[in-house]
Amino acid sequence: MNETNADKVEALAEIIRQLAAHYGLWLAESVHQLGLEAALDAEAEAGDRLRAVLKGKLERALGRESDGLLAGMDPAMLDRAAQALRTGWLAVDGVWFQSVERLAGMDAAKRVNDTCWTRFAPLEARRAKAILHLPGRGGISALKAGLAARMYGRLNKWEFIDETETTLTFRMNECRVQTARKRRGLDDYPCKSGGIAEYTAFAREIDPRLRCDCIGCPPDPHPEEWACAWRFTLAEE
Repeated sequence: MNETNADKVEALAEIIRQLAAHYGLWLAESVHQLGLEAALDAEAEAGDRLRAVLKGKLERALGRESDGLLAGMDPAMLDRAAQALRTGWLAVDGVWFQSVERLAGMDAAKRVNDTCWTRFAPLEARRAKAILHLPGRGGISALKAGLAARMYGRLNKWEFIDETETTLTFRMNECRVQTARKRRGLDDYPCKSGGIAEYTAFAREIDPRLRCDCIGCPPDPHPEEWACAWRFTLAEE
């Protein structure tokens, strides 16, 4: 059988799908067997090793060992590829939520969603700290850097306001999920429970002294200029 380029692209997408599923299942079962903290420690080692392994394999496969895998590529093309993967990451939430909802109902989908965020948010915070070399107790400045480095940092429009040495307000001014629902004539998705789980876990992992309070998040009413808003406070020890 002669494979077309379209067939090969489909095969690559399938490989990415199964790679992501296998990695995710290892992480999920590690959380179940070892607890979240130990699982995140294991992910830090496994993820670094996997990144190096994949980079080496791709360089050898593409004959780019001498000058690096992506040397000479158009920077704009790399930016577009990165953004495509970020939006693909966001799509993971959507397709899984809808599938679980159809299978077991909205409550079940929200429970799965919220639990996933309690585990992914601290992982994302740890990755931001490692990549940006943030201190373990970096306070508000570390929180700002971590929030800006999140996947959402390049997907949604947001801002920091009312910043002091011990407080910060983060507003999501344009959320892709809610904007897409609005275009379809749907009400806001009620994401408050997931948001509380997500932002609380993220902030605590950045600095255990940080506390998070929800100013407003659907189904709460909110003004047109923002979709949700969160206040972070650095607690006294």
